[in-house]
Amino acid sequence: MPPLRIVLVMIEPPLPFGNAAARWFYVLLKGLVERGHQVTAFAACSKSEEITQARELFPAPAFDLRLYPFPVRSGWRSKWETLRRPYSYMFGLELRQDLDRRLAEGFDVLHLEQLWSGWLGLSHLDRTVVSVHYLAQIDLSERRPDTAFETFDQGLLLRTERRLVRKHRYFRTVSSRLEPWIREWNPAAEVSTVPLGLDSTLYPFIPDDRRSKTPTVTLIGSMGWAPSYSAALRLLTRLWPEIKQRVPEAKLEIVGWSAREKLAEHLGLPDVTIEENVPETRPYFERASVLVYPPSRGSGMKIKIQEAMAFGVPVVTTSEGVEGLRVEDGVEVGLAEDDAGLIERTVALLRSPLLQDRQRRAARALIEVQCGPQTTLEGMERVYAHILEQSHGNFSVSPDSRDG
Repeated sequence: MPPLRIVLVMIEPPLPFGNAAARWFYVLLKGLVERGHQVTAFAACSKSEEITQARELFPAPAFDLRLYPFPVRSGWRSKWETLRRPYSYMFGLELRQDLDRRLAEGFDVLHLEQLWSGWLGLSHLDRTVVSVHYLAQIDLSERRPDTAFETFDQGLLLRTERRLVRKHRYFRTVSSRLEPWIREWNPAAEVSTVPLGLDSTLYPFIPDDRRSKTPTVTLIGSMGWAPSYSAALRLLTRLWPEIKQRVPEAKLEIVGWSAREKLAEHLGLPDVTIEENVPETRPYFERASVLVYPPSRGSGMKIKIQEAMAFGVPVVTTSEGVEGLRVEDGVEVGLAEDDAGLIERTVALLRSPLLQDRQRRAARALIEVQCGPQTTLEGMERVYAHILEQSHGNFSVSPDSRDG
């Protein structure tokens, strides 16, 4: 593909072990530049220390990465902006002005990562693609607000989501499940699916001698995110008692942001460890015999599932957990929707190191093929090519051709 002038906007800095989305941003920015594209990247940053980390990973002049701390907002002007452009709070005036100046210099594609950044592309709809990682309409479909404020907040969230989808034309979703919702809200939308990429070279396959000899069930995920919280509650209250009864020597570890706060009533259970806000999750993957992640509801790809498969940790989950991945039950994952099926697959893996080894090797191979940088970046290049073909009328490129 001929080199393109790509302007990329991210809601967090591209870090290989930052938050969930940041892992993909790292693959995206690094890969596009390596493939010869001229990329100007803008990133809003919620944590000041991550600005330094990102600059060290993407130094100038090899990379044009521009980093902006979340703005400090207060007063009536902030409230007015919230009502006018809800959930645009992370994009300060300096970022928006610098972005406008860069776009005025000329570009081929404006790539906006995650739906809230869609506010920044309204003047360039013919060459803008918005990446949609999840939809609150799906995630909150079973949630009933308890207070008037929660009702307003949830309503604003869902209305803004639909509003932004209706304004844009080109979308990239991370799973085909999201496509029908976008097409329903915006029949004129052109939607492509490209999974979240993961650089598996950053996840060394855990050798047998580094894996725990104690049968350990593990769940890793932020408890501030509804799917992870629901998965943890289901595991603790509905799955773990039966698993423990059938494998008495088993232990349970739950790790994630705010885990002890959100799961306070489950602290102190025998053979159950709950830890929160840990600096690194790799040691917990290494101790895991099986990662069990059974969310009841939650759209989009689950990064912790991808990471477990990359590290070589056997996974038991639901179809919600492996959204965006083409897997087969009993081959790459243990897959079930009901409690009995999840328990059965977990117990079978805990009792059989041979079964664990076969599944974890198949899962690693799947991640490398379906979510590797080459696959996902080529998918994004096809999206760019389609946009340019539509806007210029004479731009065409073979999906597999490369130039430079």
